Amino acid sequence: MKKVTFVALIHMMVCLLLLTGCLLPTHRDESSYDTILPSRESKIPANASKISPENDLYPPVLHSTDYEDPIPLPSPINTAGGEDSAFIMPDGQTLYFFFTPDVQVPAEQQLFDGVTGIYVSQQVNNTWNTPTRVMLQDSDTLSLDGCAFVQNNVMWFCSAREGYTGIHWFTAKYRNERWTDWVNADFDPSYDVGELHFSLNETEVYFHSGRSGGKGGLDIWVLHYRDGVWQTPVNIESVNTAENEGWPFLSQDENELWFTRTYLGSPAIFRSIKRNETWQSPELILSQFAGESSLDTDGTIYFTHHFYENNEMIEADIYCAKKKA
Repeated sequence: MKKVTFVALIHMMVCLLLLTGCLLPTHRDESSYDTILPSRESKIPANASKISPENDLYPPVLHSTDYEDPIPLPSPINTAGGEDSAFIMPDGQTLYFFFTPDVQVPAEQQLFDGVTGIYVSQQVNNTWNTPTRVMLQDSDTLSLDGCAFVQNNVMWFCSAREGYTGIHWFTAKYRNERWTDWVNADFDPSYDVGELHFSLNETEVYFHSGRSGGKGGLDIWVLHYRDGVWQTPVNIESVNTAENEGWPFLSQDENELWFTRTYLGSPAIFRSIKRNETWQSPELILSQFAGESSLDTDGTIYFTHHFYENNEMIEADIYCAKKKA
């Protein structure tokens, strides 16, 4: 879905060529939790070296005086592999993200590496614990899962998996300290719902889409839930341009809409403020291979930063920028 590569969704789109078949029911298999999985580090190429801010050719650029300089999250979150698509819970203590061990490996190979997928880590006493894989498929069935959104013990995620043609939306429920009961949860196909964010009362869904009727490329749209039905998508014209706008995030007070836009040739993070029920002209916050923002209630921005060299992506990390007191 991104023209400037962000690992999770580009990989899934390639998988459309691989996973075909009829719609089949999904279910929870206890063995998916009991299977011993390889560690993330065990699949990272031996010759991979961790890139640091000191040797980053294109570091993220901060454009706002409201935030401290962005820094990468420490180990064990970031590795020499690719960490992407961060989603932070409001309290700032639980982080979901996508991981693949080698961003240069084609998706059809990543599908079989045993570690590519969604991970979660908790922060205890200001220290992130070792991330664990979020299992969202039976242990003997292939899937490639990403774009996690979590609210009220329900995870929405997109997936290319056996038994389905193309990418589909699914939900899973968190109970007994496990994600379970994953089921297909697609919207009307004509809505073309890309990565999304629900309002707190779940009567609105902000999402990106290249559907017709927009301003060009990807646009931010919103769905309203009325009378038991999702209504026709509405284009948020005040934030959209002929460039790509996508990967929306709604603040907890629902007065800030964060999103990614192509800026000077690479992804950048913008923020729009709602005044009098109208989204205002967006402000540039972070640029230069910075995208997919997610915020906690303290206002800390978690985002993806990609490392490029000779026009080739070689790694991706999760960064954060704290809001100044």
